[in-house]
Amino acid sequence: MKRVFLGLVMLACLLVGRSAWAHKPSDSYLTLEVDGATVRGRWDIALRDLAYAMDLDANGDGKITWAELQEKHPELARYALGHLVVTNDGTECRLDEAKGDEIASHSDGTYTVLRFVATCAAPVKSLGVDYRLFFEFDAQHRGLLRFEGGTSQTHVFSSSERVATFDLADAGRGKQLSNIVKEGVVHIWKGYDHVLFLLALLLPAVLRRQDGEWVPVDRLKPALLDVLRIVTAFTLAHSITLSLAALGVVTLPSRLVESAIALSVVLAALNNVYPILREDRWAAAFLLGLMHGFGFSSTLMDLDLPRANLVLTLFGFNLGVELGQISIVAIFVPLTFALRKTVAYRRWILVVGSLAILVLASIWLIERAFEVRVIS
Repeated sequence: MKRVFLGLVMLACLLVGRSAWAHKPSDSYLTLEVDGATVRGRWDIALRDLAYAMDLDANGDGKITWAELQEKHPELARYALGHLVVTNDGTECRLDEAKGDEIASHSDGTYTVLRFVATCAAPVKSLGVDYRLFFEFDAQHRGLLRFEGGTSQTHVFSSSERVATFDLADAGRGKQLSNIVKEGVVHIWKGYDHVLFLLALLLPAVLRRQDGEWVPVDRLKPALLDVLRIVTAFTLAHSITLSLAALGVVTLPSRLVESAIALSVVLAALNNVYPILREDRWAAAFLLGLMHGFGFSSTLMDLDLPRANLVLTLFGFNLGVELGQISIVAIFVPLTFALRKTVAYRRWILVVGSLAILVLASIWLIERAFEVRVIS
C-alpha cells in the first residue's frame, strides 16, 4: 500500500497541466495547389478547435448548427486567414476567401472547410507558408499541409516549426521522403501514449522473475534479445495496421482506436506490477501494437495523399517511427542496465513508474472512451 500511495502522489504531480496528452492532437488540414501566380487553398479546421477561439454556439444549447456556422463564417474566415501568410520569393501574396460554405468529416470529428485563393505578383517559384493558427492557446496543435506543385509534398507545422518553404524547382521524391521521415520521428517522440507503451514493455527487460521477485539479469545480451523481440513485434504489428488503414483496406473509428491505445498502455504497465505474461511480452507487444498502427495512420489518412505517393509516404513514415523508437531504446536500455541491481530501480523506477503509467493511462482510457474530462 505504501508503494501504491507513493506512486499516486508522484502521478498527481505529473498530471498537473497535462490534460492535452489525453486525446488525438488538434490538427487542421491545409491543401495548396499552385497554378502560375495563383495558389488555391482548402483548409479543413475542426469545429471543436474553433469553439475555443470564438463563440460558435449562438443560442448556447451546446450544439453547433449549420445556421450558426453560416452566420459565423465571415468571422471564422477572417480569423483563420489572419493566421496564415503565403509568400512567393519573399513577397507576400494576397489572400481572398473563395465563396461557399462546406463541412467535412475526418477521423476525429466535424470540420469546416475554408476555401481561399492566394494571388501573387509573379508566377510562383518559391512558395513560403507561415502558419500561426491556434498556437496562442494550444501548443500541441499541428497544421498538416499537402502541397501540390508538380509533385505532392507534405509538411507538418507545429508551435516550434511554423514556417516552411517549397521550391518548385526542387520538389522531388527525395525531399518528400526526408520530410515524411522527419514527421515519423517527431510523431513517435511526441506521441506520449506510444512512448509510455514502449517504456512499460522495456522496463522489465533488464530484470527477470525469480520466486515472485524481480532480480537483475547477469549479462546485457539477454536483455538486448528481449528488447529486440519486443521492438520487432511492435514494429511488425503497427506496420501492418498502418498500411491497411492508410490504403483504406480497414478503417476504425478514432474514438475506438484512441481508447484501445490507452488500454494497451494500461495492460503493459499492469503486467509489470501483477505479471500475467512472464516470458511472452513480445506477443503482447504484437497484439497490442496492432492498435497503435491505426493510431499512426490517422494523420496519413486525413492528408488524403495521392495513391502514387502513398507507398513512399508509408515507407518514410514507418522509417521515421523506427528511427524514433531506436533512439529511445538506445538511451533507455544502457541506462536501465546500469541501474538494474539497485533497489531504487527495482522498487521505484519499475514499480512506482509502472503504477504512474497505469493510473495516467487509465485516466486517458476513461476520457477517450466516455468523452469526459477527468483532469484539466
